[in-house]
Amino acid sequence: MQKTSLTGVKPTGVPHLGNYLGAIRPALRLTEQYEGLYFIADYHAVTTERDSKLLRAQVYDVAATWLACGLDPKTTLLYRQSDVVEVFELAWVLSCMVATGQLERGHAYKASLDAGEAPNAGVFYYPVLMAADIVLYDAHVVPIGADQKQHLELARDMASRVNHHYGEGTVVVPEALITEAPLVPGFDGQKMSKSRNNGFSIFLPEKDLRKQVMKFVTGSESLEEPKEAKGAVWELYKLVASEAEQAELAAKLAAGNYGWGHAKQDLFEALNRELGPMRERYTAIRADEPGLDRTLEEGAEKARVIAKRTMQRVRSAIGIGR
Repeated sequence: MQKTSLTGVKPTGVPHLGNYLGAIRPALRLTEQYEGLYFIADYHAVTTERDSKLLRAQVYDVAATWLACGLDPKTTLLYRQSDVVEVFELAWVLSCMVATGQLERGHAYKASLDAGEAPNAGVFYYPVLMAADIVLYDAHVVPIGADQKQHLELARDMASRVNHHYGEGTVVVPEALITEAPLVPGFDGQKMSKSRNNGFSIFLPEKDLRKQVMKFVTGSESLEEPKEAKGAVWELYKLVASEAEQAELAAKLAAGNYGWGHAKQDLFEALNRELGPMRERYTAIRADEPGLDRTLEEGAEKARVIAKRTMQRVRSAIGIGR
């Protein structure tokens, strides 16, 4: 039996290039090895988002993005978290398996306290709902970065406690699949992120994409000087160009009479070659919200089959129901 991989995506609007190269593209490649489940974590977003219209729009943005980037809903489940209500029932069961002290050590909760904020209970409870998101679907592996290991360990701990009290096999204990996401540099050479405002959307029109690429900071060598293949432009080029193209650009830079402006043009062409077709698909998909609703509901129907099966086992094991 093929193992299942589960990925949750928080609806925060159209992703920037760093999100695509560092997370979306590697995640989609996992569908070649695993049976994939991808859900849009709209209820997780409620911990901070108070604009209901914006939240709905961002759910569509995220769904259209993943579909445009290559997710095939015929072979990979794509659904809204909120469309499978069993997740909240399982979250309650799991909350009875975890100590409050463990939740008090949660990264997001501690960071909020350290910032002098008064976090809502949703921030405190966040790791429990996240664990339910995973355990509900019998997920074997969860692709995460090293910084997300705490949440997965907590989910494993809750699932293990369920099995300890009620019998092995009541739920599947997920494994972490640590992924080394590539560091995608922004205009300033630092990691591309929304908080630094040093990146750009992956679906910019071609003309605007070129303008953004030309913003990258480079060395100050003259046109004639030989140049070492390094810096943000080079690192980004390596992520989207073939090995032959990389070797060719490195040779041109080393030979001299080839400026960073030329290298930026090469980068733009490589990016546009990859992003252009996705841009067109995104525009068409995002414009069809009824079609997106159908796709998400079809995914949810299949996800509910798995969820109900899991909850039947859990209810029976803990003594709930007939």
